[in-house]
Amino acid sequence: MDDQRQVDSGIYPDYTEDQELFKNFVQSHEILTTQPEPQDQALLEPGTVDNVYRINCYKSHLQRIKNRKLYNESNSKTFIIEVPLDELIAWDNIRGLELANRATGNTLRYISLFCQVFDGILASMEVTNQDEYMSHRDSIDVLHEQRLQQQAVRREEEEQRQMQEEQEGNLAADLAMRDTGVTDEFPPVSMRRYELRILPRKRQGVHPPFLHQYRPEMGRRVHGDDGDEEEDEEEDVQKLSSALMGVSLRHIRSQSMGKLVTIQGMIVRASDVKPCCVVATYTCDNCGCEMYQVVQNKREFMPQRICYSARCRRQGGVRDTVHLQTRGSKFEKFQELKIQELPNQVPMGHVPRSMSVHCRGEMTRQATPGDVVTIDGIFLPQRIAESGYRAMKAGLISTTFLEAQHIVVHKKSYDDSIADSLSEEARVRLDNEILEIATGEDPVGRLSSSIAPEIYGHEDIKRALLLQLVSGCTRKLPDGMRIRGDINICLMGDPGVAKSQMLKHVASIAPRGVYTTGKGSSGVGLTGAITKDLTTGEMALEGGALVLADQGICAIDEFDKMDEADRTAIHEVMEQQTVSVAKAGIVATLNARAAVLAAANPLYGRYNRKKSLSENVNLPNSLLSRFDLMFLILDVADVDKDMALARHVTFVHQNEGITAKRQSDVDSDDSDDEDMRDVNDDVSETETISPEIVREYISRARRYQPVVRPDVAPYIVEAYVGLRMQGTPGSNSRKRQFGDQMAMTARQLLSILRLSQALARLRFSDFVAREDVDEAIRLTHMSKASLEDNYEGKGEGQKEDITSRIYTILKDYSTASRTKRMELKLCEAMVLRKGFTEQQLQTCLEEYQALDILLVNNSGTHVIFLQ
Repeated sequence: MDDQRQVDSGIYPDYTEDQELFKNFVQSHEILTTQPEPQDQALLEPGTVDNVYRINCYKSHLQRIKNRKLYNESNSKTFIIEVPLDELIAWDNIRGLELANRATGNTLRYISLFCQVFDGILASMEVTNQDEYMSHRDSIDVLHEQRLQQQAVRREEEEQRQMQEEQEGNLAADLAMRDTGVTDEFPPVSMRRYELRILPRKRQGVHPPFLHQYRPEMGRRVHGDDGDEEEDEEEDVQKLSSALMGVSLRHIRSQSMGKLVTIQGMIVRASDVKPCCVVATYTCDNCGCEMYQVVQNKREFMPQRICYSARCRRQGGVRDTVHLQTRGSKFEKFQELKIQELPNQVPMGHVPRSMSVHCRGEMTRQATPGDVVTIDGIFLPQRIAESGYRAMKAGLISTTFLEAQHIVVHKKSYDDSIADSLSEEARVRLDNEILEIATGEDPVGRLSSSIAPEIYGHEDIKRALLLQLVSGCTRKLPDGMRIRGDINICLMGDPGVAKSQMLKHVASIAPRGVYTTGKGSSGVGLTGAITKDLTTGEMALEGGALVLADQGICAIDEFDKMDEADRTAIHEVMEQQTVSVAKAGIVATLNARAAVLAAANPLYGRYNRKKSLSENVNLPNSLLSRFDLMFLILDVADVDKDMALARHVTFVHQNEGITAKRQSDVDSDDSDDEDMRDVNDDVSETETISPEIVREYISRARRYQPVVRPDVAPYIVEAYVGLRMQGTPGSNSRKRQFGDQMAMTARQLLSILRLSQALARLRFSDFVAREDVDEAIRLTHMSKASLEDNYEGKGEGQKEDITSRIYTILKDYSTASRTKRMELKLCEAMVLRKGFTEQQLQTCLEEYQALDILLVNNSGTHVIFLQ
């Protein structure tokens, strides 16, 4: 009576009225779709460009559930019913909005109410396809029919004995059954073939009937200006993307308890998928009666011991005759995830927070450790233990968890394209942008300049980082041997040359990028650790940073600060790309198919040119040989470079980034701004490409699997042998001081092949060309030349300029071959192998042609020496 009075006064919602309101919504709500079902009474929607139809939202979907007609035979036999709260508001702005607010504030209760509505509608529907229905019958249907027959027989017996027994005894038995939660009525949960999910506002359904839903705000309208349509579409996409982003874990407080919330974080641990009991079925050995106990959304329950049937009740309540029947119980898939805050969400000086996420049914196996996800779920409390020593020790303390309703995985892998989530117009615009980059001039240069554009210079290093993002092709031989395709890069140099910034930028572009430091990472933190599962009490294996970066990039800063015992764990990862663990009785091999990007500082603060590389950097040769490219970046005083660097930095700080508008620079006439125009011209020569476009371009490039042509293979062999002869011991006294870091080994041959395959992928080609091999050799030579050239020093006067060195290469070949006429293609190949570019060769030819030392013929095919 008090509850009814509180409902009338508005303190509690009227759940019966809400059920009727939701039933009207299910029966009358209509949506627009582009692919209606054959049984839908579809009406063509006027005022749209494409064929858009108006259909009833849930009618055909519920009929499929009744007929057991699956959308895809390979998928699970469980249907999914989504209830987006935006559809409730679109159905009725007033009553639907109020119902959506109540469902957001008490989601778990309203899921039960909505399931009762769908159960009633499904019970009133008829099977339209008997053959389809009979083909999908299983043991649960047979058990259901048998139980209904047994219940009918027992009801007849109870009606006959009802006149003979006292009413008080029946009431006592009913109360006892109600208190324990056990009933002899068949629960509707056992026969549900669907899962109900409530989606928060601004979250769109991804399952039928919302799979092909037409949304006017995302589609193209008939009327209106085209420019306005593009602006509206961009605004809608921005609003949608902002709605997809959730809040941090530390923003979920006590006022969110029981409500539908959206959080964002990284999955750090995922348990195995195990069966979880939903309905426990008991059988009495004395009377043969079946009883059912609904234990849905519970971690523990007390099994039943006493049978409350009429026959056992007349015998005085026989104990310990009730047994749990596994065959008649219902189980569902259960998986527990552990989500942790992202690094950019943690305030300075705080520790990242974590929370458990419970996934049930088809929500399992959607996220793996290392994924960045946005989860919609119900924020609920949970006792540490229902009973036993743990419950006594915990006392009144409870933990919280999230009951997942929807999971969005961000940056899954390069295989997932963002074009699938865009409209038709946005997809065409994206394809045109990528085609323009691919067919434009120097696509590799444009893409590499878009990697950390705020960092000045380092063109070759940015090219190498781009090739690392693309990577080569992983080959799996018939005998089971696996040849890695990932490219490992090491950056060494003085402090303050933006090594860490490049590492963080690459880790943000990669779909699975993990950034860590050598001093703060132990061997267990990089490879894997043994933890105890709180749910089962078993020992579980938890992957480290290298395992979380599987099929991505693991950026390790302060690589030289790692302990020797921890650094040995990386040897296996860099070559075999696996992590072998034998701890606490668990022997396992984890996949760590990650490219390693390391940054190391010199041992003495700054690089000492009087000493060799191994003496400057505290890294063993066995580890350095596993890097495909090693770049030495020194902070050398140079007036021209320092002036350009200072102008670039001031320009970035003045305009808040490279992509800022430069109208103030165009309109200004000050003398200081005139000095900045050179910087503006350099920056605007190649327009910066957004990270989303770069990621999509790399995603499409990785779909190609280029192979080496038969006519290119001898060229690679000849180039490798030539480079091998250059690195022979005793050929150069300076190279001898650097040890094995300067030697060309078979690993460098594989590095050249991987770099060539990455360059062919960037051209969207299935074959490796000679130009790719030349560019790969040039990058390899430049990485070694950075070690050699920086040792020589510029202030000693021993180093020639680039133009003179190119002329010396051409002149030495002309003298050795005793000819003064050389093909220009041959000159380009020799110069590129030495690490120079075509532009530098062209500059050299123009300067010496002006001095009448050499001549290029009119057709531009041969070079002739005049002296």
